[in-house]
Amino acid sequence: MEIRVDDLSGAQVIGLIAEHLQGMAEDSPPESIHALDLDGLKKPEITFWCAWEDQELLGCGAIKELDKEHAELKSMRTAKNHLRKGVARKILAHIIEVAISRGYTRISLETGSMDSFIPARKLYEDFGFTYCEPFADYILDPNSTFMTKEL
Repeated sequence: MEIRVDDLSGAQVIGLIAEHLQGMAEDSPPESIHALDLDGLKKPEITFWCAWEDQELLGCGAIKELDKEHAELKSMRTAKNHLRKGVARKILAHIIEVAISRGYTRISLETGSMDSFIPARKLYEDFGFTYCEPFADYILDPNSTFMTKEL
């Protein structure tokens, strides 16, 4: 598996982001969806990675710089054909490694509070993320769960 920065221009990547947004729409009310679309992911404060095996897209993830010490994890998604193969673990480990190398002291995230998000929350717990109050511009929302990790 190769994890590399991506410019969000390839058909497979565009398809995975569309799948991600559709999945969020199926699981969350519109006012509680914080997933970024393609334009949102192309902003300069965001770094977006994809995991590839040969020419096949396995998954993606991103970080958004909130300030020089704090980053937000965004857009974690594993392609349907590669679920439960450790793709998300490898992407998350890579992102945390990069965050540390950039000098961030904390990485935080927002994810859903519904049962469909249990696997994601379990993954984040396994990596040492703990539950926290809303951060940045987020507000309390019964459909959101906030987590953070000191680096």
